Amino acid sequence: LTGGRVHVTDYSNASRTLLFDIGRLDWDEEILKKLSVPRAMLPVARASSAIVGETDPAVLGARIPIAGIAGDQQAALFGQTGFRPGQAKNTYGTGCFMLLNTGRQQIPSEDLLTTIAWGLEDRVDYALEGSVFIAGAAVQWLRDELGILATSSDIESLAASVPDSGGVYFVPAFVGLGAPHWDAYARGTIVGLTRGSGRAHLARATLEAIAYQTRDILEAMKRDSAISLEVLGVDGGAAVNELLCQFQSDILGVPVERPAVSETTALGAAYLAGLATGCWSSLEEISRNHEVEARYHPQMSQEKRERLYGGWRRAVERAKGWS
Repeated sequence: LTGGRVHVTDYSNASRTLLFDIGRLDWDEEILKKLSVPRAMLPVARASSAIVGETDPAVLGARIPIAGIAGDQQAALFGQTGFRPGQAKNTYGTGCFMLLNTGRQQIPSEDLLTTIAWGLEDRVDYALEGSVFIAGAAVQWLRDELGILATSSDIESLAASVPDSGGVYFVPAFVGLGAPHWDAYARGTIVGLTRGSGRAHLARATLEAIAYQTRDILEAMKRDSAISLEVLGVDGGAAVNELLCQFQSDILGVPVERPAVSETTALGAAYLAGLATGCWSSLEEISRNHEVEARYHPQMSQEKRERLYGGWRRAVERAKGWS
């Protein structure tokens, strides 16, 4: 069970997730038979951008087309206009959810979720998805349990009061580690403390941990897909944190973009509905509608980037298998 989805452990046909074969785009007869699920109980699969019905005029006063259907993370990628292979988005919430567009390639992975990004009238695009269990929740822990923050937003100014984390690494494995480690027995770990370590260093290490975990997922995506990341679109509550976004760009070595419209999940659903109903005629037209509020470019040397990330990987190894 990964990311809330059950996978069939059969790598000869790694496209089968739950009951649906995402390669054939139909319900899997073998699994239906083994689980005694009648096909008649299941709905007809439709494209993400298609008119599938209308609202009842007795309820809303008109027949309004129902046309945009997508999962929340897939809709966010569409709302970020991540239409090309190599484009990705990361949502920073209590956890993190990163999707990389792999185009028409359905790429199997042992550590990540292979999923449909969306289905349009003439095409189906796929994605790799990775989930981080604890991101913003670590900031909440600093606020609620340690009491070193009055509000979650205070973390940026506190973390910025020191030039770096002073060698401190915080692995927020409060409930184990998600992708790509999948270690339910890992536990939260703070390493690298010295007598000079203070609240600000821990605050900075917390923000950096969010970025490091995102790179962990990206490394798995690169290994499985051989697709290089072009740009990372960010959204969610923590995406307003300037220090986090800059460090994320630095540790990944690619630009990070925060869109002008932060509610990218709702925007993506609206884009999908608009394509089906003729409000927009193409993906290119939607792309021209995309506005970037802030763009962060890598400012860290490759040597420093790899040195810092090497320290993070050492810290993760110490957190694993603790419980």
